[in-house]
Amino acid sequence: MATDNTNRLAGTAYLDVDGKKYLLRGSLNYNPSKSTRETIIGDDGVHGYSEKPFAGMISGKFTDGGGLLVADFNAMTNVTVTVELANGKTVTGRNMWTVDAQEVDSEEASVEVKWEGRSVTESNT
Repeated sequence: MATDNTNRLAGTAYLDVDGKKYLLRGSLNYNPSKSTRETIIGDDGVHGYSEKPFAGMISGKFTDGGGLLVADFNAMTNVTVTVELANGKTVTGRNMWTVDAQEVDSEEASVEVKWEGRSVTESNT
């Protein structure tokens, strides 16, 4: 009997950087927003809002396996990050760079990595 996954929304995800797969442990987050808005309020009421550009973001927690060099994450300054989600979405970040220092948790053999960039898009397959 064939398995029907049309109702699956979460649970598995795959991530690669420039075609190289990484052991994604979890805590995958992304933000395809292009701008951030702040409400402007005066003494006489709501005036409107201001809008500023916002960097797209992809982040996750990875297993620090034997073949992984954490310094390689830190050196990423112009990479394509591709994520495949259980719900059928594909998230792509182009020309991305890592932010924050990557710190290894040796008890869990894990490292958290965050990329930011001008373009993060999502599509349904």
